[in-house]
Amino acid sequence: MILNEELLSIQRGEQGVAMQKVLNTLIMYGEAFGAERMVKITGKMGHAVIGTGSLTWKPVFDLMEKLIDGGAIPKQSFTTDPRGIEDHVPVPLAQKAVFKLIFSNQRRMEKEWERMGIKDKNAYTCTAYMDEVGNIPQKGDILGWAESSAVSYANSVIGARCNRNSGILELMSNILGYVPEFGLLTDEGRKADWIIVVRCNELPEPQLLGSAIGFKCIEDVPYIKGLDKWLGAELTQNVKDYLKDMGAASASNGSVGLYHVENITPEAVELGEKLIKENAKVFVIDDAEIERVKASYPIVWDDLNAKPDIAFAGCPHFSLEQLLDWTDRLEDGLKRNKNEKVTVDTIFCAAPDVRARFEKEYPDKAARLKEIGVTVSGLCPLSYTSNPLTDKSKIITASNKLRYYSKARFYSEKELVEILTGGEI
Repeated sequence: MILNEELLSIQRGEQGVAMQKVLNTLIMYGEAFGAERMVKITGKMGHAVIGTGSLTWKPVFDLMEKLIDGGAIPKQSFTTDPRGIEDHVPVPLAQKAVFKLIFSNQRRMEKEWERMGIKDKNAYTCTAYMDEVGNIPQKGDILGWAESSAVSYANSVIGARCNRNSGILELMSNILGYVPEFGLLTDEGRKADWIIVVRCNELPEPQLLGSAIGFKCIEDVPYIKGLDKWLGAELTQNVKDYLKDMGAASASNGSVGLYHVENITPEAVELGEKLIKENAKVFVIDDAEIERVKASYPIVWDDLNAKPDIAFAGCPHFSLEQLLDWTDRLEDGLKRNKNEKVTVDTIFCAAPDVRARFEKEYPDKAARLKEIGVTVSGLCPLSYTSNPLTDKSKIITASNKLRYYSKARFYSEKELVEILTGGEI
């Protein structure tokens, strides 16, 4: 590994033993993937995937404490992933007691993040790149992130450069201010192995399209053609939200860390088909393929006809525009089905700063959601399902990521709205 003078001084121990160990860990990580040098992180803010103070993560928090005591703290302010539960979210008493045990390290973790320089107490979200949160990289920025949906978004929609790191390597990268150069940090590593041709009769739901792409490409880079027919060529907030959800599904149902969308994403606009490798494989996704993928999802409920207990939407976290859109969808569905409240306790998940703006600028809509039985929360649905008592709860969702990592049952957005508003699928 070629090191500059700054890194050589750290390796010699001139900034302490903790920094020396951080550097040597990242050297081993880089060399395992053939990296020849370290490159400086240029993003204005870091991100941490560890947002939940899990009981089983005590060794992680012990390590964080040792790093702090050794003077090894991140070079920049940072955001982090969502908390596992929030006080205002209604849960049964038995589940609440178990949550208290499971997340018993939450206070410790948050204090450690404060000592390390977290942005603020609202900085807990998987969508830190929302305008309201402000952790927005620039095209070409080098990052050291780990959150799979955020890595996908930063690489693809923004055009920053980031590998899919682990939570500990992410922390160490942001402490050192450098990452080993390999994979998605390189021009060659960002070229497409697949050409995905979308030939559907209408715009497919992003969660289903992303799932189809992830299942086929696994960890490869796809170049997607045909979406501009519906999305246009401008990165509006609606388009970014679509790509956010599509990318999250391809990152969880596969391991896609970067995708290019013809005429839309910045590198595809700049370089076009120069991004495609000569031997790239072609895969056509049509309506039949979307239906096949959806039909392949396992339903792990013991009673397939059971009434759902709780519904989640917003994994990854909703944008402000999505909160507004889903509020309108539920209103329209309730009117259509002549009901006053949603049929299932429902949680919409969004960054705390997004929720705050929603409540401040759209108080009538925020109040209306409460009236019809919807809670807006900044929690992480995946962490919520880590409670073993939630295994007995019948959870439904329109999130492919939540479906993949839990026992939640997946429905398309249209289906979920119909269920929640009392209609038939």
